[in-house]
Amino acid sequence: MTDQLELLADDFRITPAFRTDGKVESVLQTTTAEDFRTSATDALELTFEGISGDRHSGYTRKSGGREPYYPRGTEMCNERQISILSTEELSLIATRMGLPEMKGEWIGGNIILSGIPNLTMVPPRTRLVFEGGAVIRVDGENRPCRFAGAAIAEANPGGEGLDLLFPQKAKRQRGLVGYVEIPGQVTAGETVTAHVPEQWIYERI
Repeated sequence: MTDQLELLADDFRITPAFRTDGKVESVLQTTTAEDFRTSATDALELTFEGISGDRHSGYTRKSGGREPYYPRGTEMCNERQISILSTEELSLIATRMGLPEMKGEWIGGNIILSGIPNLTMVPPRTRLVFEGGAVIRVDGENRPCRFAGAAIAEANPGGEGLDLLFPQKAKRQRGLVGYVEIPGQVTAGETVTAHVPEQWIYERI
């Protein structure tokens, strides 16, 4: 059995770890506990709970529709402390939806980056290391939903159907969620380095 497992492991196509740099274009946070939309701020103060004073901060959170394997409201680890978006992907979503622009604050973005290609496809366990010393560990893709689509529709009067169009057109372009691995301050203009881990495809046998 051991030899068989080793043979199967050798058959995996391994992509080596690598690094790629980007830039922080803007930082945002929520202003009320009731609204997930964000507003620009001078700097984000990251603690182990997330962004100080932000709606999504906390060591834990309650499960919802994204976790059908738990009863709704189950207390669980908060791996969704931070929403990370890409200027390039926001522009692409806007084009796909027929809008002149797509603002990160409409869909609850906290950190808007540029320069990291295909940001949403960055794999889990990637470490985003900011110039100031803060580190965010990527949990995975932030899937687009109708709630964010409704906020886009509200910001674009006359845009009927945008709430349903957003989940279709923003698929695998809506950015990432992650949690704070090392606290610190993040400000616009600083460099961020994505430390992408070794990768492979674990296929069903």
